[in-house]
Amino acid sequence: MGNPVREGGVIVGEGAHKYEVINDWVSLPDKYSWQTTHNVAVDKDGNLYVIHEGKSSLPDHPAIFVFDAEGTFVKGFGKQFQGGGHGLEVRTEGKEQFLYVTGYLKLKTFAKLTLDGEEVWSRKAPMDAGVYAADENTWTEASENKGFWGRNHFLPTNFAFLPNGDFFLVDGYGSYLIHRYDKDAKYLSSFGGIGKEDGKFNLPHGLWIDSRGKEPLVVVADRANARLQWFTLEGKHRKTLEGFILPANVDQFEDTLLVPDLSARITLLDKENKLIHLGEDPEWRKEVLKDKMALRRAPENWVSGKFVHPHDACFAKNGDIYVAEWVSTGRVSKLRRVS
Repeated sequence: MGNPVREGGVIVGEGAHKYEVINDWVSLPDKYSWQTTHNVAVDKDGNLYVIHEGKSSLPDHPAIFVFDAEGTFVKGFGKQFQGGGHGLEVRTEGKEQFLYVTGYLKLKTFAKLTLDGEEVWSRKAPMDAGVYAADENTWTEASENKGFWGRNHFLPTNFAFLPNGDFFLVDGYGSYLIHRYDKDAKYLSSFGGIGKEDGKFNLPHGLWIDSRGKEPLVVVADRANARLQWFTLEGKHRKTLEGFILPANVDQFEDTLLVPDLSARITLLDKENKLIHLGEDPEWRKEVLKDKMALRRAPENWVSGKFVHPHDACFAKNGDIYVAEWVSTGRVSKLRRVS
């Protein structure tokens, strides 16, 4: 049984997958400002964590904000991720919870934090992978130019975790490789690389451990190839699914996968991998793409129930969905499950 629909609520979805869209679900204290929102994650108490790319010109501004289950602001931290904050996951380890964060652009790092923002460890490029520039981990250029983009650079985007604590890290804007680490962040192996054929990627932006089948598989949002790909834990290709536009990441609730698509929609995959699009509107997408940057800077022109650039999304414990959009003024929406 889902939540009742409020009067005037915009409903998206179909059948057992209907949601009421609540845009601008959270607000900030006056001393803080929304920047480009990137990723979201939920802890076991229902608190929502939101990371921003942030601005290196504001080094003392938090890149990570925390809100309680009612949308009330709790705290902000993570100023070290200003100017490159990207991926975000909460993981329970024993009796504790930790926050895993990636930093791309000039940051070129990934880290493990406590839920109060204290650093447990931080890592740079895995040089043992044998693909990175010799000076990659001593790179200090602070400019915003494109000089550090390329397959020999480290620009990580997102994580996926195994029950034993091992994890996969996708170098989405760098090498286009999926790196595997043990629970202590020791590098183990890699798979992938650039290409259009099965097993290769063109901007592998997000990933997840799909536990719905007979064996756990790594599912990768192969964004610029407009598809999802599934792999064994050893990196062997199992299957490919098309029908996406710019899939950005993956999350799971029971037998349903959640795929934020940067091109103005959210997609669900049921247990048979049937695609269910939320907020789908080709005419609205044309408006979004008319000028790729103009609409993301103009919240007065946004429409409830329509998405601009969904960059990440995650499930709450009850099946509600939180969406973070790649827009310069920030946008975090809640999709209340109503069926």
